[in-house]
Amino acid sequence: MTLLAINVKSILMLAILAIIAVSCAKMMSRGRDNKTAGALTGYSSVDVEQFQALIADPAVQLLDVRTREEYDEGHIARSILVDVNENDFADRAAAVLDKQRPVAVYCRSGRRSARAANLLVELGYKVTNLTGGVMAWQDAGKSLVK
Repeated sequence: MTLLAINVKSILMLAILAIIAVSCAKMMSRGRDNKTAGALTGYSSVDVEQFQALIADPAVQLLDVRTREEYDEGHIARSILVDVNENDFADRAAAVLDKQRPVAVYCRSGRRSARAANLLVELGYKVTNLTGGVMAWQDAGKSLVK
């Protein structure tokens, strides 16, 4: 085999690896996009306006997954509190939520509610997460109750 043939094979292998790496990077970046999060995580994430429209439906269960202290400082009306940081979160959530009805979940910034959404999806719930959490809710001029 000539040196030229070896170099051509090496170049082809590098090109194939580059294509695979770019494809993987594109797939991973899609997971950070809220519009495609549902396809990768099992739940959807929506902005404040979409969340408000969703929770206007009385069939939707509204779940606040912050601490009791945060909840008492102000929460979205008719929300149920189940702290995702508690060890028995799954059991407590299952005790108050109906699997036949959709769940809208939020926290302070959206991180804990994303974690809660993943746990709830694993338990068989249909879940929608509020992007940006209660901070985004307040920034949009929406009210909280105490």
